[in-house]
Amino acid sequence: AWRASNPNIVRFWWDVDSAVKTAIRQRVRTCVNGICFECKSGMLFITLPSGRNLSYVKPKIGENRFGGESVTYEGVGATKKWQRIESYGPKFVENIVQAVSRDLLCFAMRNLSHCFIVGHVHDELIIECRPEVSLDTVCAQMSHSPDWMQDILIRGDGYSTPWYRKD
Repeated sequence: AWRASNPNIVRFWWDVDSAVKTAIRQRVRTCVNGICFECKSGMLFITLPSGRNLSYVKPKIGENRFGGESVTYEGVGATKKWQRIESYGPKFVENIVQAVSRDLLCFAMRNLSHCFIVGHVHDELIIECRPEVSLDTVCAQMSHSPDWMQDILIRGDGYSTPWYRKD
């Protein structure tokens, strides 16, 4: 039901899957919605809108346990040892979303460099400031879109508290 009600996300998963496989198989640069995939020097690079790369070591096309095609790469697995790790479009998209979110948080931190940022937890900044500092102003500064992703809609939310708590 979720997939049926979110067809654009599902299409994006499989567009990324196809682009990754084409980049590995044909050793050509492919792009989907401003995210580029390239295989060179034994690495699969995913170039994010910020220009930062995600890297996957020794990518290959293999067969998954269901008899279908999948991408594998070398990485540290659940046993904390190097092994071949299987991936596919939705998993690559998960990595891309997390990485882009990190880049957006870093952009917000630069916009708030005049503040005393004491920490961050996932997508949340922890700022110590005087009580008269405007929460609305801080949220507005967090809501700016970076030049490398001007069409993204970002809204910063926040709350004030005398000590840290998870909202």
